Amino acid sequence: MAMHFIFSDTVVLLFDFWSVHSPAGMALSVLVLLFLAVLYEGIKVGKAKLLHQVLVNLPTSISQQTIAETDGDSAGSDSSPVGRTHYRWYLCHFGQSLIHVIQVVIGYFIMLAVMSYNTWIFLGVVLGSAVGYYLAYPLLSTA
Repeated sequence: MAMHFIFSDTVVLLFDFWSVHSPAGMALSVLVLLFLAVLYEGIKVGKAKLLHQVLVNLPTSISQQTIAETDGDSAGSDSSPVGRTHYRWYLCHFGQSLIHVIQVVIGYFIMLAVMSYNTWIFLGVVLGSAVGYYLAYPLLSTA
């Protein structure tokens, strides 16, 4: 395996079944990785926007200390507003964690594809990252 960037239309990416042996296959592989890079940037921005919305929508009158005190007094009572808020927080935290895992998996797939040292794959990932950031970044400023 070459340890420097090469221009080639043959490469094995991530798995044995993703073996590229033609220019058309290379073009398709570059497009798939470009899409993955755009998706990665979109998930990154979407996760930040979701976290901001969760923090804005949680009631500000209920602090973490109040939640902890009420949970100690009413063991298992989810009918109170504090219990519902606590449940919603955990549900949002679980969603955020799931999105983070998806982001990490896609990021590592992209990294491993670039480590094939194929210049076309590298350029596809860089272009996809640039396009994804260009498309997703303005979404942060919208309400």
